Amino acid sequence: MARRPGSASPEPPPLPSVFLACDHEHATVVARVRHGTWQRVTRGAYVAEPTTTSVRALATMKGIHERLTAPHWFSHESAAVAWGLPTWRTPRVTHIRQGSRPSSRRDPRVLRHGGFVDPDLLTTVHGLPVTGLTLTLVDCARTLPALDALVVADAALRAGADLGDALAMLGSLRGHAGVARARGVIELADEGAESAGETATRFVLLRDGLPRPQTQIPVVTRLGTFWGDLGWEEWKLLVEYDGRPKYRSTEDLIREKRRQDALVEMGWRTVRVVKEDLRASAQLRARVRRLLPGDVRLVRRPCLVG
Repeated sequence: MARRPGSASPEPPPLPSVFLACDHEHATVVARVRHGTWQRVTRGAYVAEPTTTSVRALATMKGIHERLTAPHWFSHESAAVAWGLPTWRTPRVTHIRQGSRPSSRRDPRVLRHGGFVDPDLLTTVHGLPVTGLTLTLVDCARTLPALDALVVADAALRAGADLGDALAMLGSLRGHAGVARARGVIELADEGAESAGETATRFVLLRDGLPRPQTQIPVVTRLGTFWGDLGWEEWKLLVEYDGRPKYRSTEDLIREKRRQDALVEMGWRTVRVVKEDLRASAQLRARVRRLLPGDVRLVRRPCLVG
C-alpha cells in the first residue's frame, strides 16, 4: 500500500515524570495536591499539572508498574498508547496481562487479563513491560468497537506490525470471542492512513458499503505531485480529511487553494471531510456516492457494524 514520501510512522512517546508518594513526606504530598501542583493518576502516583489525556494514561501505567511486584505486561489499548498508536477514545481503564492471581485489593480502573502468553510476544517500551506490536493489534481488534479497532490497526501496520503475522495469530485463536470480527477489521486495515481522522473517514465509507478506497494517492500537477488522503484513482475522486491543525495561518489557506486548483485542472474532484461530517455519516456517504459511477454496488461489511 502506498505511503506518502516523508510521512512519519508512530513511535513510542517518552514516559512522563511521575512522583511516587513513597518517595515524599505525607505532608508534602497533601500540600502539593491541595495547591494543584500535583494530580493523582493512580494509587500512590502523581503527575505535575497540567497534562494531556495521553500523558496521563502513560503516567498511570508508570505508576502502576512501580507498584506491582508480580510479573505483568500492559496490553490492549494501554499497550497501544505505550507504542504511540493513536486511539479513537482515551482508554478509561489500564489493561494488564498478568499470569498470577491478582491481589484482593483490586483497583476498578485496572483490567487484568489472564492466561499464558508466549514470551516472544512480550517486550518492553521505554522500560514499561508491554505486549508486542502484533499482539497489541490483535487484542485491540478483538475487544474494541469496530472504529476504535480500525484506528489502532491502521497505526499498528504503519508502525511495523506484519499483517500476515496478525492473521496467523488470529488463526491460532479460532473459536475465541471476537476473532471473526477482528479478522475482518484487520483485513481492511491500511498503513497509508496518517491520522485517526483519515481512518475514521475511511471507516464510514467502508461501513456504509462504498468500494474500498486507496490511501495516499499521488496526483501529478503543474505544481508538483500532491498526495490525496484516500479515494479512487480510476474515477479521479479524492476524499480529504481536514483536521483543525491543518490551517494555522492565511498562508496555509492560500497553499491549500493553489493545491486544490491544480487538482481540478487535472480533472480530479475532491470531497472534503471534517470531524462534524463523521457524525453525519449518511450525508457523507451521499456526497461521495453522487460522484461515483451509477453502477457501483454497495458491499456489506458486517465486521464494521456494531
